[in-house]
Amino acid sequence: MPDFLEKPSEEASVARWQRFLGLALTRTSDLPDREAQWILQAVLGWNGTDLFRYAGCPLPASAGPAITDILCRRLQGEPLAYCLGRWSFMDLDLQVSPDVLIPRPDTETLVRWAIGQIPPGKPWRVLDLGTGSGAVALAIAHARPETEIWAVEQSAEALGIARKNGEILGLHVRWCCGDWCAPLPGDLGFDLVVANPPYLADSDPHLEGLCHEPRMALVSGPEGNECFGAILEQVRPHLQPNTRLALEHGCDQGRSVRGLLQQYGWDEIFTLGDLAGRDRVSGGIWKRQNAGAA
Repeated sequence: MPDFLEKPSEEASVARWQRFLGLALTRTSDLPDREAQWILQAVLGWNGTDLFRYAGCPLPASAGPAITDILCRRLQGEPLAYCLGRWSFMDLDLQVSPDVLIPRPDTETLVRWAIGQIPPGKPWRVLDLGTGSGAVALAIAHARPETEIWAVEQSAEALGIARKNGEILGLHVRWCCGDWCAPLPGDLGFDLVVANPPYLADSDPHLEGLCHEPRMALVSGPEGNECFGAILEQVRPHLQPNTRLALEHGCDQGRSVRGLLQQYGWDEIFTLGDLAGRDRVSGGIWKRQNAGAA
């Protein structure tokens, strides 16, 4: 507990607790007031309106210890998503744990592109490689419920969380455990393929700030682009004319990913910017008849 603040009493108002949390979180958060609000909402099961309406009421007796526990973990550097055990992505409330990456707003670029490619009402078959928490697959399933979605994840622990998220949300996805396309039926073709694979080099300085998240979901290898080549190689037997593909990547990897797409025979290659305008997603359309012979 921060030594520069006095913890409110159990009988203190919700507003007093919210002010306390906001001040305490200035030591570890860029959004301390927002995080204070999210913590209270999660523990109390309230929405933002409830928090305003009942601000002057005493904090429920059972909430103090849970709030204190979350605050202590957060002040030790644990990401808020893991402290809360869930996180929002494209209006979906997803369960998360240190077995999966925390869904990030930049990935919305990938998902919004995918949803825009799928004609409403058409039973497209979509493949999500490296699904993690299931965020991408489930967001597409939510927006295009008629779509047949397959999602592959190497980590059995992560896949368990993805399955649970699908069950809670009532969204149907065919979950597969394995390395990229290895667990897929050999003759299965897809209309659209998406992936948010590991794309950091094993010496990337950003890893220090990501120490709580699963390294295998972050690090691709010595160069940082190894997973892109593996995906483009393994997906070839599952391509058909006009299959669309998009890969999320680092903001400095657009040129190299476009080069790989060209090398593997993709047409109409493109790169999309994220919310900050940085290169974030690259892909193309498959125009050939025989993918395996590319």
